[in-house]
Amino acid sequence: MNLKGKVAVVTGASKGIGKAIAFALGKVGAKVVISSRNQEALDAVVEEFAQAGVIAFAKAAHVGKADDREALVQSARNHFGKIDILVNNAATNPVFGPLELTGESVFDKIIDINLKAPFELSKLVLAGMKKSGSGSIIHISSVEGQKPGTHMGMYSVSKAALLMLTRVQANEWGPQGVRVNAIAPGLIQTKFSQALWDNEKVLKYALRQIPLGRMAQPEEVAGLAVFLASDLASYITGSTFTVDGGYLA
Repeated sequence: MNLKGKVAVVTGASKGIGKAIAFALGKVGAKVVISSRNQEALDAVVEEFAQAGVIAFAKAAHVGKADDREALVQSARNHFGKIDILVNNAATNPVFGPLELTGESVFDKIIDINLKAPFELSKLVLAGMKKSGSGSIIHISSVEGQKPGTHMGMYSVSKAALLMLTRVQANEWGPQGVRVNAIAPGLIQTKFSQALWDNEKVLKYALRQIPLGRMAQPEEVAGLAVFLASDLASYITGSTFTVDGGYLA
């Protein structure tokens, strides 16, 4: 898998799955633009990547804000000249509880970050990808979008909608050479999922549902993202790939 000459934008990339994907893309030759809300954290990641020979540029952005999304895409183009790969990884889940307790403001926040942001960012990179006749957009969904998670109702709804967005975009943009796929991680040991694995009782219950009997590390998601971004996946679009240790088997 060789991504030399390619430019990738990865959101939510200061830690966890996003950081692991950005690093993996860079290790096979891509120049990466990493984004999250914290510029200081991003700058530290750029320095870490540089020590490993990965070329990265950091641009802080709140993907829930239109101006920030536009600035991110424009900065990537200004810095590296183009965008070949977009990984929509940034997500939020600010509530853990019964669906009926989800207020309107929380509903809006989840949809804005988990669904609207990937939709709008995809549109922003589309013109350049159409012009070049190629491009790979990868949405990071979740197994919770395929099987409702306990007390994670609106998060599950948003991630399920993201899977349908993947299929619709793949259907409409395939004729222009733009591929769109989704990755649905299961229980990955990140700060985002800490509420699940930091509680021994909850963790034991969760692991009983996973045939491999363990959590995954972020790096175990990254290889699939590299594959989907590469020419080895040139005939793959509109698909969802689970990385869940057999949870949905």
